Amino acid sequence: MNGRPSAVQRTSSIASRLSNPELGTSALDDDDASAAHAALEIDEIKRYEDFTTIDWVQDAARASLRRKARRAENAGFLELRGGRGLGLRRTLAEAYNAGQAWIVVSLVGAAIGLNAGFLNIVTEWLSDVKLGYCTTAFYLNENFCCWGAESGCNEWKSWSGWWPVNYVLYIGFSTVFAFSAARLVKSFAPYAAGSGISEIKCIIAGFVMKGFLGSWTLLIKSIGLPLAIASGLSVGKEGPSVHYAVCTGNVISRLFNKYKRNAAKTREILSASAAAGVAVAFGSPIGGVLFSLEEMSNYFPLKTMWRSYFCALVATAVLAAMNPFRTGQLVMFQVKYDRTWHFFEIIFYIVIGIFGGLYGALVIKWNLRVQAFRKKYLSQYAILEATLLAALTAVICYPNMFLRIDMTESMEILFMECEGDHDYDELCEEKHRWAMIFSLGAATIIRTFLVIISYGCKVPAGIFVPSMAIGASFGRMVGIFVQTLHESFPKAALFSACPLDGPCITPGTYAFLGAAAALSGIMHITVSVVVIMFELTGALTYILPTMIVVGVTKAVSDRFGKGGIADRMIWFNGFPFLDNKEDHTFNVPASHVMQIKLTVLPANTLELRDVEKLLQESRYQGFPIVEDRASMTLIGYIGRTELRYALDRAKKDQLVSPAAKCYFTPPPPHATNSSRSRQHSRTDNLTSDDTPSGSTTFATMASSLAPLDFSRFIDETPLAVHPHLPLETVMELFKKMGPRVILIEHRGKLTGLVTVKDCLKYQFKVEAQEREGEGALEGEGGEKLWGVMKNVGLWVRESLGGLGERFGGMGVGRLRLPHRHRCLPQPRSSFLLISSDLLVQGARGPRRVHVCAESLESGNLGGVDSRHPSQCHPPCPRSSRERQIQCQYHLQPRLHLQCAFPRPARSRRVRLLLPLPLRLLPPHLLR
Repeated sequence: MNGRPSAVQRTSSIASRLSNPELGTSALDDDDASAAHAALEIDEIKRYEDFTTIDWVQDAARASLRRKARRAENAGFLELRGGRGLGLRRTLAEAYNAGQAWIVVSLVGAAIGLNAGFLNIVTEWLSDVKLGYCTTAFYLNENFCCWGAESGCNEWKSWSGWWPVNYVLYIGFSTVFAFSAARLVKSFAPYAAGSGISEIKCIIAGFVMKGFLGSWTLLIKSIGLPLAIASGLSVGKEGPSVHYAVCTGNVISRLFNKYKRNAAKTREILSASAAAGVAVAFGSPIGGVLFSLEEMSNYFPLKTMWRSYFCALVATAVLAAMNPFRTGQLVMFQVKYDRTWHFFEIIFYIVIGIFGGLYGALVIKWNLRVQAFRKKYLSQYAILEATLLAALTAVICYPNMFLRIDMTESMEILFMECEGDHDYDELCEEKHRWAMIFSLGAATIIRTFLVIISYGCKVPAGIFVPSMAIGASFGRMVGIFVQTLHESFPKAALFSACPLDGPCITPGTYAFLGAAAALSGIMHITVSVVVIMFELTGALTYILPTMIVVGVTKAVSDRFGKGGIADRMIWFNGFPFLDNKEDHTFNVPASHVMQIKLTVLPANTLELRDVEKLLQESRYQGFPIVEDRASMTLIGYIGRTELRYALDRAKKDQLVSPAAKCYFTPPPPHATNSSRSRQHSRTDNLTSDDTPSGSTTFATMASSLAPLDFSRFIDETPLAVHPHLPLETVMELFKKMGPRVILIEHRGKLTGLVTVKDCLKYQFKVEAQEREGEGALEGEGGEKLWGVMKNVGLWVRESLGGLGERFGGMGVGRLRLPHRHRCLPQPRSSFLLISSDLLVQGARGPRRVHVCAESLESGNLGGVDSRHPSQCHPPCPRSSRERQIQCQYHLQPRLHLQCAFPRPARSRRVRLLLPLPLRLLPPHLLR
């Protein structure tokens, strides 16, 4: 062991130095002061790189040094001033520092509530404007326009009295809304697409995704979400509500220094913001806290729970004060039930629970396959895909009364009891029950299909409300069927508990339970769903049925696979996330997955040039420190940021030679003494006359060769385990403590290291057979589907080209470059023109045009500068009859040009300019 202290001894020695009360807060020794100062400086420049993980162990250590340095600074300042007149100021400063967290969560909660209220109002108006307009005020939605109307509403008008016109306008509005949302996302904030729950789970766990929680993402998410919902796509706003809430928490917390440099503190705010996002989405503050605990956070101490509760409370209170629906309800589908349930209904509750589990398994499986198909084939056509999906959804959904309206509004109708004068479009009429059953069944099937193909497109999109709408339609269908069965056989033994002179079955409660089942099935959450549904209804009597339905759903869902759609999306995207809800049994030691080929730093044999070269050639986030490469005796660990800071600081403080020795342990006395003796001996032999002004002296050379001490920047107590430690225990260390790397040490000798990605790679390898084929439309099926889609797209484009040729004189065609007429540009050329006879596939069949090629020193896209013609053959004849065309090019999978040109004759010379150096492309791209 070479006298190396154990990890426990080293940890206890450091802890005693940091927390010895006899020293007092102002009695820092030189080593501790320098270490604290270095930690504070590193914090100023510390920026975790994108797509890396946070080392929670090191983050906690730096936080401890920051607190100690702050206490020492305050104590020294008070001692300097004698403590006179600073009592009140110090008390106020300490009170502000202690209450800063509550100030932040209050501001975050208020901002989330305001944003949620604004989005509710805008979403309702955009959803209603597809069907008609208010004659009294165009900015009012249908509910506000018809406020107080008892029978009929003359103020709200459809766009036309002829239903085909309304149908076309409905499709047009949906398409425009979807196009606008997709364009905003692609142009300004690509991270605003999707739900965001999967990524937020990873970010809270320590995964760094720069820009995902930024201000631009918050802005585009808030603008694009109402557009995406109003487009009619089978997506919801509850999942994106969590995303924009967490963005709000991140943006506001960055305004405070306490959270700007402390990842652990920021994690508390993000967890609280997620709870507030669910709270305003469902009007359920307690359910939001439980959702953050059950689904979002892998580390949720009591302090974080209290702050999440307070943030959700403030957000819900602000939303209630805004009262966006003017009904006192926080969400549109909030209902109250005053009837009880009967024990014979448990049979049908179990059926609903089974449906929820099957629905979740079906949607998760096929949506992952659609996501893989989208990622492989449709990544370049995000805007077109969202637009076509919205148009397809509008075409399919308009004929069905339950699919035509907004999903939250449909849930409001399906949750209601049948009483009073409201029949909700014949939903409660006895003569239309079988028609309603078939309509609800069709809505369930169609909506499920649309959710599978829509969730994941590049617009702000969630899956909570679509799933709840599907479950509500199925549950209402079951409820109407049970009600019809009871009225057909009122004296059956099954219905003996029903009263003879009153209603027995409440179909709305079945819709309510179906929504809970579908939500639980798609997300694999239980307790938070029960609490959310309880807060939506306020009915204590339906807690037990909800628990039964959710329990059955959970059992069925687990039969088909672990984890909800958010967990499966994490697996699909390959994020380094270890779920603490999963238990694994691998029966292998840590040495089975560790990395053996390591990049290590010897403690005292490296020169400065060697360290700089290592930083340039490797991208690792840290390096183990060993005594020497032969013995591999572990000394400690140094992060990349700390090492870079140490090098920059050494160059800043003194003139350093590239041959200077770097010591990662305290340098031996003889190294320092010999350097000083060389310096003194050489300076004594020199006089001022011998040294010309401005030259390099021996003293300067000696100081440049002085050893560099980096020992105070290394971690002497890295987390190290035995090679035979079970892999399950190593994974628990990653989950509970959150280190970036765990070193493998055997009898003081470094044998390897393990990261989260190493554990996940082995986990994926083990689970490959269980999930074989999942997440991809593989083989001939995907290729055939893509071939059909391409052929349809070409047919549509050629049809549109024919219309353009007839009405506008412009055509759209394809140019394919032949291999034999490849022309390389000049060495300094920035643009290239290809000269060849090309076949143009236009609107009226194939046409042959001549494309002239020139290599230019300068020029702009769409304009040709012929002052510098190249030696390409055949040369392009300069003719006034030549026309210029503008083209767009794609390099996947081959060079493909999309050109718009004037209506061609049988033979027409056109000029084509490509703004890229084709000499860098392999020849097969030019075919």
